[in-house]
Amino acid sequence: MNNVIQNMFKLKCKSTKFCRTKLLILLYFIFLTSVSTYAQTSSVNLELKNVTLAHFLQEIEKQSTYRFSYRDADLADKELVTVSAKNQSVKSLLTDILSKRNLEYQVTGNKILITVSSVQSKKSNVKRKISGVVVDEKGEPVIGANVSEKGTTNGTITDVDGQFSLEVEDNSNLLVSYIGYNGQDLSIKGREIFNITLKENSQTLDEVVVVGYGTQKKVNLTGAVSAVGSEVLESRPVMTASQALQGVVPGLQITQKSGSMDKTASINIRGIATIGEGSDGSPLILIDGMEGNLNAINPQDIENISVLKDAAASSIYGSRAPFGVVLVTTKRGRTGKPTLNYNNSFRWSSPVLLPKSPDSYTFALFMNDGNINGGMTPFFTEEHLQRILDYQSGKITESIIPNPSNPSKWGDGYLYGNDNVDWFRAIFRTNIFSQEHNFSINGGTEDFNYYVSANYLDQNGMMQFNQDTYDRFASTVKVNIKVTNWLKFNYSSRFIREDYGRPSDLTDNLYYYLVIRGWPTLPLYDPNGYLYDSPTPALGLRDGGRDRKKTDNLYQQAQLVIEPVKDWRTFVDFNYRIENQARNWDYQKTYNHDVEGNPYPYRNSSHVYEGHNTSNYMNINAYTEYSKQLESGHNFKGMVGFQAELMKYKSISLQREGIIVPSLPSIDTTSGTDAYGKEVTPSVSGNLSDWATAGFFGRLNYDFEGRYLAEINLRYDGTSRFRSDKRWKMFPSFSLGWNIAREEFWKSWEDMVGTLKLRASYGELGNQNTKSWYPTYQTMSVNASNGSWLMNGAKPNTAYAPGLVSSLMTWEQIKTWDIGLDFGALGNRLTGSFDYYQRQTLDMIGPAPELPVILGTSVPKMNNTDLKTYGFDLSVAWNDRLQNGLGYGVKFILSDSQTEITRYPNQTGRLDTYRKGMKYGEIWGYTTVGIAKTQEEMDAHLASLPNGGQDAIGSRWEAGDLMFADINGDGKIDNGANTIDDHGDLKIIGNSTPRFQFGLDISADYKGFDFRAFFQGVMKRKYFQNSWFFWGSGSGVYGSSCQIPHLDYFRNDENHPLGLNMNSYFPRPDFSDEKNHQVQTGYLQNAAYIRLKNIQLGYTLPESLTRKFAVSRLRLFVSGENLWTGASLFDNFDPETIDGGSQGNVYPLSKVISCGLSVNF
Repeated sequence: MNNVIQNMFKLKCKSTKFCRTKLLILLYFIFLTSVSTYAQTSSVNLELKNVTLAHFLQEIEKQSTYRFSYRDADLADKELVTVSAKNQSVKSLLTDILSKRNLEYQVTGNKILITVSSVQSKKSNVKRKISGVVVDEKGEPVIGANVSEKGTTNGTITDVDGQFSLEVEDNSNLLVSYIGYNGQDLSIKGREIFNITLKENSQTLDEVVVVGYGTQKKVNLTGAVSAVGSEVLESRPVMTASQALQGVVPGLQITQKSGSMDKTASINIRGIATIGEGSDGSPLILIDGMEGNLNAINPQDIENISVLKDAAASSIYGSRAPFGVVLVTTKRGRTGKPTLNYNNSFRWSSPVLLPKSPDSYTFALFMNDGNINGGMTPFFTEEHLQRILDYQSGKITESIIPNPSNPSKWGDGYLYGNDNVDWFRAIFRTNIFSQEHNFSINGGTEDFNYYVSANYLDQNGMMQFNQDTYDRFASTVKVNIKVTNWLKFNYSSRFIREDYGRPSDLTDNLYYYLVIRGWPTLPLYDPNGYLYDSPTPALGLRDGGRDRKKTDNLYQQAQLVIEPVKDWRTFVDFNYRIENQARNWDYQKTYNHDVEGNPYPYRNSSHVYEGHNTSNYMNINAYTEYSKQLESGHNFKGMVGFQAELMKYKSISLQREGIIVPSLPSIDTTSGTDAYGKEVTPSVSGNLSDWATAGFFGRLNYDFEGRYLAEINLRYDGTSRFRSDKRWKMFPSFSLGWNIAREEFWKSWEDMVGTLKLRASYGELGNQNTKSWYPTYQTMSVNASNGSWLMNGAKPNTAYAPGLVSSLMTWEQIKTWDIGLDFGALGNRLTGSFDYYQRQTLDMIGPAPELPVILGTSVPKMNNTDLKTYGFDLSVAWNDRLQNGLGYGVKFILSDSQTEITRYPNQTGRLDTYRKGMKYGEIWGYTTVGIAKTQEEMDAHLASLPNGGQDAIGSRWEAGDLMFADINGDGKIDNGANTIDDHGDLKIIGNSTPRFQFGLDISADYKGFDFRAFFQGVMKRKYFQNSWFFWGSGSGVYGSSCQIPHLDYFRNDENHPLGLNMNSYFPRPDFSDEKNHQVQTGYLQNAAYIRLKNIQLGYTLPESLTRKFAVSRLRLFVSGENLWTGASLFDNFDPETIDGGSQGNVYPLSKVISCGLSVNF
């Protein structure tokens, strides 16, 4: 069948009439190629007498397209062949000849593998003892080499003399391997003594890394490039590929600030990229050379990922990649018989962190203390407190009492609630089941191969009411066709559908209201068993409507590879992506129930929203490369090319009030009126926009005998985002490398250090990635019926004149230099790399300069801001195998970056914005002396400040309040003019930039078992979360919160129900004043952490067992994600999400336990 497909393709390509249909026909036959049928359709004519079996097979090869593979030992001493065949099928001929000689065959494409008959093999599988010695190329014994019988767990290790002995079956093969050397696969049949020489493994040197518009040997790289394989994604119970990359690549910073399924991780390379207004500092994400979404692609389709970190590596992509590139290469078809893989993952998840609420009585005491300390009366009366205690003890069962002023309805929950609810555990589930299934098939011949995959992810969320869900359906089809000896055609199609649903009330407001409305006393259900809104979140989550978002991505990619002469190749790529997104939500009325159980409206308004977005992205790449290797050792490779991109985006949305039928929420079933029958103008919006880029690029690589390396890149880019006179820009880069280990003087060190390379690079790029696609244009805003006056009884439409735009606005410029070192030692068991870099981002859009008010409008913003980011990336790995057969590996990565503002229009040096010379993330604050334990101590402290005490930041300083240090000695506590020259008692107390981000990957394997433990974290980070969620106390009872950690507050009353607490963490709660809530040293949080990101244990069944069931590989595994965290942070916060959500309260990250299998057929 494969021949039929190939011949059909070649025939049609020669005929213009049928060229348009060739691709559809090929795709139709993709699945049929999984069954090879060559031998059923070919025939030969043979007249042979007393020839060897090998000669017989050669004659068949002459008359057909088949090629035979076999071991000489299997054909030796076989009976000679005599045959007379006319127009006989190859299948019947082989069956007749080979079966008589205890041989069998297997057809894969045009290749036929001949092996000893399995029946014969079983008869001869007699155990016998073999022995031998393993040495290196210098004749030195290799100690601890792994020697095993292929397809089994039977094995041993060489001793100190390199010798081994082992009992094996006669017809099996011997596998010999050792870290740093090429392994060997040897036939055992007829041999008892083995003298084996292992050659040094040059895999590390010859490893090919994907770079911009091509590949390079790792040993010849002169730019800063890191690469990881698909193994980092294997068996990880994550939703997106970006989550699995966190902590894996030095310099690649993945930040997940929320566990919500619609909040994907942000990706950054080497720290802060830009602070320019309207600029985007994200890296360019390319999937098989086409811009794509790393958070949507099926992780199991990924073959490898390369991260281009410096300008020399990424400059080939020009202004689209000023801050690095993430190159994702997906799996493709391989030559050989069809291979089917199915794998799954069944997952049980729970929140990593849920704040712990106190019981309702303790909560009420905290609230009363806050009011009393603020000079107010207790919020909870003695009667209310007793009712709360009675509910807890079971004396009463009503979670709320009727409203005394209106006994037919339940009272206000804040005033009359008796419940004892932990709202975080009421809202979030603690046990969630999800599952993922993946299927793939690949195979083919040298002329035609294919890869097909399908993936389904059923991910469920944590919402207890109206559960949020995420479903992903992904499919991929890739074909690679050799049309002629000089022309190849590659095609791929990828479809991804994402369905996300959540309660309409699941917005960022939920996390805010959980803090200030999460009172334990507020009833979850009324005494009749109905959800009750006090206001509290549960009823709105369950009955307030559903928000649905469906996103379809269709990627189409076609490539022609033309090689008319050897080493000269031309590539023509056409990439096209369509993204359609439909979002609709209904915001429903909700109903509380009265004392009799009758519903009545609580939330009166309702509406339906419909929104549709469509984007079309087109990209053409055309480039040609030529390489030349001279006998003198000089090697050259050059490339020139052209790239063009066009993105078109269209959106339309409509919102209309008044849902008529709650079960049928759609635009056409709304009334257009509010809850009181008043007509409301529908809200309508739309957008049509586009952008385009074009670029010419070239690259020249040179090396001399692999010792001296050089690369020059040049890119000339144009973008539609700037005016015509500033639209085009030239971006150069160059890099140099020196492979010291290939020098003659290094020969004596070669055994110890086999790889040692120095690198250096410099490059310039521009940033055209603006958030606004038209940054140099302004539009006049037009609004319907929003005037603040009436005309003819109605509000008029309004329009507003836009501000000015600077005619000088132009590109941000990025200049980067990098120096690096790559090394490999001890037979490449120890490998690593180190890079130090500096990146300058110049001419960012900053604040407008000050001009006289006579201008009459706002001053336009200009290119007037610069910064520099500098740091290092380190990666060190060790891989080895012990004499007992245990293989293990340890990899440690560490990266750091700091950012300094080098230009900013802040002439007065204000501390509340950027200024020249500041470090990004600086935290200015007061120095905390401590909590005054007595009034006398506070009075003495204030007396030491004769020029104003602490009056500048608060009043009524009493026992239990904080005391601050007079840093500048002026006799008062204040922040001066809040400038760099006059900052009073403020000083830099920390920096919120994550420093020294690391990953530690530990792996091991032993007789089919494999183990991995992966840790990730941040070694240094300070953070000040100045929020109610941290302090507990706020501005009044309705702006305050209390979780269990907040109970460690100052109490100097021995008779207090919660006990005396003079050595507390928190000052006394004071709801009248937030004077204690200054940014200060005493409550600065240490946000450093280490987290066990993944741990997994797998077992691969022996091949000798699985092949009995037609299975070539079967692996079972259990895996865990985010199972342990080490941190000294305040208990309410997760170190990864402390700056996310509302005041650090977010949708929790997930702790996951999973199990599954991966099976190959």
